[in-house]
Amino acid sequence: MDMEISLESNELNQQSSSKQGGFKTMPFIIANEAFEKVASYGLTPNMTRYLMGGYNMDVATVTTILAFFGAGTNFLPVAGAFVSDSFLGRFLTILLGCIASLLGMTLMWLTAMIPQAKPPACDPLSKSCKSPSSAQLFLLYGSFVLMSIGAGGIRPCSLAFGADQFDKEGDPENKSVIQTFFNWYYASSSIAVLISFTVIVYIQDQLGWKVGFGVPAMFMFLSTLLFVLASSYYVKAKPNKSLFSGFAQVTVATFRNRHIDLPPKLHEGVYHHLAGSNKVVPTELLRFLNKACVIQNKEQDLNTDGTATNPWSLCTVEQVEELKALLKVIPLWSANITIAINLNQQTFPYLQVSSMDRHLISGFKIPAGSFAMFVIISLVIWITIYDRLILPQLVKLTGKPYGIGLKQRMGIGLVLSCMAMAVSAIVESVRRRNAIKQGFADNPSGVLDMSAMWLVPQLCIGGVAEAFNAIGQTEFYYSQFPKSMSSIAACLFGLGMAVGSLLVGLIVNVVDDVTKRGGKESWVSSNLNKGHYDYYYWFLVVLNIINFFYFLVCCWAYGPLENERTRRRQGDADEGRRQKASLGIEMEKL
Repeated sequence: MDMEISLESNELNQQSSSKQGGFKTMPFIIANEAFEKVASYGLTPNMTRYLMGGYNMDVATVTTILAFFGAGTNFLPVAGAFVSDSFLGRFLTILLGCIASLLGMTLMWLTAMIPQAKPPACDPLSKSCKSPSSAQLFLLYGSFVLMSIGAGGIRPCSLAFGADQFDKEGDPENKSVIQTFFNWYYASSSIAVLISFTVIVYIQDQLGWKVGFGVPAMFMFLSTLLFVLASSYYVKAKPNKSLFSGFAQVTVATFRNRHIDLPPKLHEGVYHHLAGSNKVVPTELLRFLNKACVIQNKEQDLNTDGTATNPWSLCTVEQVEELKALLKVIPLWSANITIAINLNQQTFPYLQVSSMDRHLISGFKIPAGSFAMFVIISLVIWITIYDRLILPQLVKLTGKPYGIGLKQRMGIGLVLSCMAMAVSAIVESVRRRNAIKQGFADNPSGVLDMSAMWLVPQLCIGGVAEAFNAIGQTEFYYSQFPKSMSSIAACLFGLGMAVGSLLVGLIVNVVDDVTKRGGKESWVSSNLNKGHYDYYYWFLVVLNIINFFYFLVCCWAYGPLENERTRRRQGDADEGRRQKASLGIEMEKL
């Protein structure tokens, strides 16, 4: 009788488990991510015009605000991943992120709907402009903060949460099923970004801010609603211990054991390691960290099951090696921040496009905010050509599974990004000269008799540069980190973008302060025809050249890559998933 009850109970549990996860959850998760992207990316392209026209801000202030907003949306996903893995779990983190994004977009919509939420328009006769009040800025900044928090909750967890729905141990078809999910996931992400840069921007240009901000808020509401509706169907994995706590433990244990002497090299039996682990001795790299895993007294340091009695005084060899892997890549990671600075130049290209003829054909004009789509289109086209046509030939020629080495791919991306800035400087010089000739020196809102398509080459070069560098970075982190650190590998590029956003604000403010001394016109003046944006771009070129030599030094210091071939051999399915994960990160950073 008891056996029958037990069998029935197991049967019910299996049926309940079978009702959760699987393909039926895929439309809800993909719709949640796609609608969030349409909503969030749809707000940013025209934000420069909204802040300058609606809040009477100068170009330097707008650039700083958008730089901080970009930094927040790229940095907070790292914090979101930590909170998700350690405390809340992915489902609750995504849900809270959706709510925060919805509130932020609603506040932004209210700034357009309520006249008192913005300062009065500038007086065209006296040319006097009233600055926004503290309450008005509080409402505006609050919307940016909430949207950044929302991005921090949704973006680091959505893909992993989707994979959780198909992660069934012992299922031989599991990898192919997850691969199918990734294909649909990134296809929808790419389409969502393109819709944001075209349809949403067009609505804002043609129907105004009230409708233009209301549509993204409506999409975000649908995103949240669809995600909640399928709540009972999701597999909700419990949060696990985060790697970040392990890093902290190694740091503390190293400090506590700083006075002990390290045993001779390759001396086994004195280092604490996981049972059955191949890593019984730490590497000689950053040798001082090895003190964190030295067993001083087995009776006092270890429990009967072999675990440490105090993990803040004794760590495992695995934990030490994980921290070493992270510290080793930091110099190369820092050498790639300049491309993040280049990618975060959003305000100035928007002003340039707005001052030029944007007609593609007679009767149709491309919205100024939609020009960012050329970066995405060139990135996707190049990745397709490289992956399907160029890479197989390079593999045959070089014998390397990656075709071009990962450090070489990052370096090519840095060079192309520098070229994009040089082209930007040349085109801006031509645009400014034409503006002065056509009598627009004192009229920055005038439209030149010069096609905005002049800006497309620099955008396309920038897209190809990102395809090389950003995906090369992500592949590099994946190949050099232990498998347990894959989540950190996925976050490092976004963290670089966050730092790049902050540096853009700093650089613009420094350039503005220095170049307007003595009563001169600032290089980054709100009147771009009186300023010298071409000089600013040349300054970035010089900065990129200096950084490239720093990158070469970091590559030399890093030495030959470890595990590149080994991890490549782990299977075509796993490699394809990493490539698509890299592409997805690039779409998010755009």
